[in-house]
Amino acid sequence: MNAMSSINWSDDRVEQLKSLWTEGLSASQIARALGGVTRNAVIGKVHRLGLAGRASPSRAERPRVSMSPKVPSIRTHQPPAPVVEEDPLTLADGNFATVLTISDRMCRWPIGDPSASEFHFCGRSPKSGSPYCEAHARKAYQPQQQHRHKDKGRMAS
Repeated sequence: MNAMSSINWSDDRVEQLKSLWTEGLSASQIARALGGVTRNAVIGKVHRLGLAGRASPSRAERPRVSMSPKVPSIRTHQPPAPVVEEDPLTLADGNFATVLTISDRMCRWPIGDPSASEFHFCGRSPKSGSPYCEAHARKAYQPQQQHRHKDKGRMAS
């Protein structure tokens, strides 16, 4: 007998398991909701109860169960600061920065179609450590969206 076979499946826990299973939650989600049981223990109990024969809803349709329902998330969504672009810098000769006049002390944000004769660069002072000015650096380096990399590659339960 292994350690997992000694899980106490009280009548209340079995009823909660049945309810969550019919709601379409995955075995992992049910294990988190019940607490103290593994995903495999949930799968085993589901099979022993004969509940396994259900259609699996698509991931988007499944209800979500928080990993830690008692702890509020410290992450809050903050919209990105608005990007206020300034007009490109006009050089002393009245022209804009071009491929021939751009330097490493100038914002290298491209403006216009590179095949057009009006193509030029921003030319303003770059942000420290960036090829772009403050506004173009914010535009170029958008914060990453939250992805759920940890679930990719695992079999849905």
